[in-house]
Amino acid sequence: MKDLMRIKCLLSTEVEALLNQQIKKEAHSSALYLAMASWCNQNGFDGSADYFMKQSNEEREHQLKLFNYLLDMGANAISPEVLGVKHDFAGFREVFEEALEQEIAITQSFKNIVARCHKEQDYVTIEFLNWFLKEQREEEYKARRALELFEVIGEEGTGRWHIDKNVGKIEYNSEA
Repeated sequence: MKDLMRIKCLLSTEVEALLNQQIKKEAHSSALYLAMASWCNQNGFDGSADYFMKQSNEEREHQLKLFNYLLDMGANAISPEVLGVKHDFAGFREVFEEALEQEIAITQSFKNIVARCHKEQDYVTIEFLNWFLKEQREEEYKARRALELFEVIGEEGTGRWHIDKNVGKIEYNSEA
């Protein structure tokens, strides 16, 4: 029966595996942002805790979007196990530095999947993944802007308080 399902699947085994790996990466991102939200909450940064909670929810939505795509294409979507989530951070700024690093890594991962799809002429999956590439442009922008607040405002005096209050106000304008 498994072979019959494979025949009906519109994805190559390589693309299926890459998309399942991406599901795991999105689940890890969601869990990492949840840990960041917890750290911020425990350290009195409520605005940042809310910001990272929203980021966590977005990553979970991305995970489910990929999961459902695999199912729709007749592939095997694998529910990921998430291990190795960092929970301790050296400081407020480090949380945002790691968030940006995470977004850059996710963007690179999507670019690698798209490159594989081009090689296989899998234009249906490329079209699906274009939404994620656009989303990553927004995610990286927001992560960079959040980190820039540390440079613009500074951490001295009430700086961290101002950063915390402003991080949730960062908007992405796709027309810019």
